[in-house]
Amino acid sequence: MKILLNRLKQEEDGGHLIEYALVAGVIALGAIAALTLVKTQIVAAFTKVSTTLKAAF
Repeated sequence: MKILLNRLKQEEDGGHLIEYALVAGVIALGAIAALTLVKTQIVAAFTKVSTTLKAAF
């Protein structure tokens, strides 16, 4: 049992995985926040393109 506890204490692979998952989560939240902030401009641009294409045909 003591050997098992010492081995678990020395292993650090799980810590790195958690760090990578947290970084990926923060990046995803940042991307969602950025897209939410520019959503109005994106919708306006697609609406303008749609209107222009409908008028051309």
